Amino acid sequence: VQLQASGGGWVQAGGSLRLSCVASGRTFSSYIMGWFRQAPGKEREFVATISGSGGSTYYSDYVKGRFTISRDNAKNTVYLQMNSLKPEDTAVYYCVAGARWMVRTPGAYDYWGQGTLVTVSS
Repeated sequence: VQLQASGGGWVQAGGSLRLSCVASGRTFSSYIMGWFRQAPGKEREFVATISGSGGSTYYSDYVKGRFTISRDNAKNTVYLQMNSLKPEDTAVYYCVAGARWMVRTPGAYDYWGQGTLVTVSS
């Protein structure tokens, strides 16, 4: 599986961005998809994950209520809608794919995209 993320950019605090991640292959719906992020000088941290059907989602406490993960299996695409952005959301965001549900550990995900940079100014 190859993952291609896009949609990052610069936004002022309080603004919104939507990230997209397109996956290659015919078995997209069999993968649990998710997003991680890594701020400068910090470790990668879990953001959100979504089940293969899209019926279940799981968020980190830092983004719950502000971010929404969704997927369109017909388009092999997963999205991350980010609202009420804060400067501390500034990071490179990575799209991931794996087989284990509700896992926050980066090593549990088998496939990673190249990352897209989100910068939130105060």
